[in-house]
Amino acid sequence: MTDDDEAAFDDFLATRSTSLLRTAILVCGATRHDAEDLVQHALEKVYRNWPRIRHDNPEAYARKVVVNAAISRARRRRVVQEIMFARPPETAADSPDLDLRDTLIGELRRLPPRMRAVLVLRYWEDQSEQATAALLGCSAGTVKSQAARGLARIRQNMDAAREVTR
Repeated sequence: MTDDDEAAFDDFLATRSTSLLRTAILVCGATRHDAEDLVQHALEKVYRNWPRIRHDNPEAYARKVVVNAAISRARRRRVVQEIMFARPPETAADSPDLDLRDTLIGELRRLPPRMRAVLVLRYWEDQSEQATAALLGCSAGTVKSQAARGLARIRQNMDAAREVTR
């Protein structure tokens, strides 16, 4: 790589690594350590392909690597585990919405990996249906249906929890 490529990669790393870590934590529903491993794996791939992807969209490439690795990892494990992890980065400790955020993250963990990835990319990362579909390698219709089913499942679980507490 040229010095210009190295400098551009360093700038990418400094500006986007926290965002990639947050995505990894939410998509894989794992510990911060596991999410850091996924991000490291993604950044290695980005670095290896930097001259080719630098002028396209390296963040989308890295995010796709993180999401695909998280889905593959979940498929390999086949056993659903309750995984406790620290709050995502950039969360204010005194935020009034912290309980709601914890509840939503807990509900995300209960979803299948692909459905979780759709919801995180669509609503947390604010990606369009087409961008989410491209990242996941599926159709926009699949993104729509997975998002609708995932949101319905979260609503159903939260309504059931609310009924129990009454």
